[in-house]
Amino acid sequence: MVISLFIIGLFLLFSLWLGIKARKGKDMDLEQWAVGGRGFGTVFVFLLLAGETYTTFTFLGGSGMAYGIGGPVMFILVYGALGNIIGYWVLPSIWKYAKENRLVSQTDYFVSKYNSKGLGLLVAVVSVAAMIPYLIMQLKGLGIIVSEASYGRISPSISVWVSMATLVIYVMISGIHGSAWTAVIKDFMILGIVVFLGLYLPLHYFGGLQEMFQTIESAKPGFLVLPSEGMSSTWFISTTILLSLGFYMYPHSFSAIYSSKDANAVRKNVSIQPLYSLVLVFVFFVGFAAILKVPGLKGENVDLALFRLSLQTFDPWVVGLIGAAGLLTALVPGSMMLMAISTLIAKNIYKEVAPSADNRKVMMVARWIVPFIGLAAVWFTLYGTNTIASLIIIGSSLITQLIPSVFLSLPKKPLLTTQGSFAGIVTGITIVSYLTFTGTTIGSLFPFFPQVLKDINIGLIALMLNVIVSLAVSLIQNKTMDNAKPIEKNYRVS
Repeated sequence: MVISLFIIGLFLLFSLWLGIKARKGKDMDLEQWAVGGRGFGTVFVFLLLAGETYTTFTFLGGSGMAYGIGGPVMFILVYGALGNIIGYWVLPSIWKYAKENRLVSQTDYFVSKYNSKGLGLLVAVVSVAAMIPYLIMQLKGLGIIVSEASYGRISPSISVWVSMATLVIYVMISGIHGSAWTAVIKDFMILGIVVFLGLYLPLHYFGGLQEMFQTIESAKPGFLVLPSEGMSSTWFISTTILLSLGFYMYPHSFSAIYSSKDANAVRKNVSIQPLYSLVLVFVFFVGFAAILKVPGLKGENVDLALFRLSLQTFDPWVVGLIGAAGLLTALVPGSMMLMAISTLIAKNIYKEVAPSADNRKVMMVARWIVPFIGLAAVWFTLYGTNTIASLIIIGSSLITQLIPSVFLSLPKKPLLTTQGSFAGIVTGITIVSYLTFTGTTIGSLFPFFPQVLKDINIGLIALMLNVIVSLAVSLIQNKTMDNAKPIEKNYRVS
């Protein structure tokens, strides 16, 4: 048991050392700290995108979701592939515009494209609100990983505090450079560990994958297919569409894209990212293997499936390596999120309140606000009750409300007006927030609807209304302006 703790602690210290070392020889202005001076090549951009995309959800949430819901878990594979197809066509344009205008944060894009600091402020608030559940997800995962891998000797709350302290230190010191170097170790670790677990555990307990699925189907008939209600085919399709559209909408994804040295590096990365998604298949195998071997996990505890099965299968030193891999899956995206949130607050909120602040002052605020964000995230983590899977869906439903304003801004002149974009985003987040926090569903609002409509993801409904409102407001405003032009011209002539 002591050896598992030692291995996890060793990797924690090593990641901290990498973060500190990554700073060496670099002048840490805001651009260098947040986007690496836009000098990362294909390999580092790939590792950053993979690092912030495949997180503790990949490690714990995916296996927990397979354990808890069965067949519907496959939506994760589909939306990742579709998200990268969309990214192939959209992201290079965003990178090019960011390069030309020296943008640092996601909010900068909205401010520059729509020439509106007010819209930028709204986007900053929405982005922070959407990233908080994502950051909580990483910390929840860290708490589970360290507590389980220590055989209960360290409580989840203590592991969350220690992990956040590590994150804060190396984010403040080295910024995105530390994340990139830690991502190198993390990817080798997670590929090796997850593939091993996904192949070994079904073979060890059932004699193979086919035998495992046959045993599950016999014990729980229909568990491996989509149900007729709830997480039905309608839910599957609508959720896949929603999450694939928002796949690269998170601010830390924008920062990773900005860090690329050219648009070609972005294209290469989104072309090969779906291959990385195949890692999730092995994660699902672990969750399925745990169904009959670790029965009785309910609610939040489904996220324990991977570790509970590993604890009863392997020696402590193997558990330590599994815990270390899980630790790194949280540290890399966690650090990216901390940087993205702090950069948004410093550059797009603080700078608006104190317009006279120079770049040095903004950089100082961005760096020193990191501990306060960490404290807030720890509080929500320790007192929240959501599972890892539900947290990612909540955050995605919010961040996807930025999609219309991004996609319709790709032409040289945005197809939406500033007011149209603002109205659409407000409409979308209002609907998502209300339905999420009140627990309201389409079925409860419209009980007379057929089941195929009741199961549509509420985030997609909000997004559709967002598009309608934003286009309508933009159309009305453009018509008003067009009608005003002749009047103005006649007035001048007279």
